[in-house]
Amino acid sequence: MGKASSPRRVGDNEALAVGNSIRGSAQKLNLVAQLIRGKKAEDALNILSFSKKSMAKDVSKVLASAIANAENNHNLDVDALIVQEASVGKSLTMKRWKARARGRSAKIIKPFSRVRIVVREHEEEEA
Repeated sequence: MGKASSPRRVGDNEALAVGNSIRGSAQKLNLVAQLIRGKKAEDALNILSFSKKSMAKDVSKVLASAIANAENNHNLDVDALIVQEASVGKSLTMKRWKARARGRSAKIIKPFSRVRIVVREHEEEEA
């Protein structure tokens, strides 16, 4: 007897991928996510590959995973995919201490973020 399958969290013509521990603040990651919202999946990958932001590499891995999930798990057409949702949130935060002058210390915050990308198969309207 196998594990009971949970209901899908997205629609029948959608696929999902999540990156849980991306090193950097959610505010900076959201700047990268804004670049791809609403774009075609192929165009979004091109935008991320030429972006100067360091987190664009991690976001492109998550987007490539969402595209692969759409193709392999849900039998969606890769050429008709658009980025439906690219939401960003906070994850864990590492707290470190740095020694300073006169026996004092300073707090160093190392934030992590998560990104959730949903791609949807877009139906072409005929004119």
